[in-house]
Amino acid sequence: MSSQKKYPVALSAEDRLALVRVTTTGVRSASMIRRARVLLALDTSVGEVDPRAVIADRVGVSCESVRLISKRYVETGGDVWATVGRKERACPPVPSPVTGEVEARLIALACSAPPKGHVRWSLRLLEKHVALVEDIPDLDHSTIGRVLKKRNCVLT
Repeated sequence: MSSQKKYPVALSAEDRLALVRVTTTGVRSASMIRRARVLLALDTSVGEVDPRAVIADRVGVSCESVRLISKRYVETGGDVWATVGRKERACPPVPSPVTGEVEARLIALACSAPPKGHVRWSLRLLEKHVALVEDIPDLDHSTIGRVLKKRNCVLT
């Protein structure tokens, strides 16, 4: 079963005009223009639709992209702007474990006297001591180095 039958794209006159405007003005992102061109090529309201491979070759995308764009059009309920625009993230990015308070505690630890038997703090030694402190999350030595470098703290 082809994607034209499984995910039919039927644009209204207003949607078609808006997509033509998107593709001809050049003020939108390239990916948005590409998706608009695919939707215009998949539109069954103006007549017969070419096969997916022909549309993909004409627009310059893969056949899978054509299928995914038509699928997204159907999944969004025929909303053209949701289809050609960027997708909303399903989950937000992971927040950094380094907050201002953690940063301050880390800098205070790095500026303190090194433990007995050591001449100076190293990043790996700081990593071990951060793991022992209860209210500071476990941080990798590279993260500790980035925090100290950002605040211009030199380990001596």
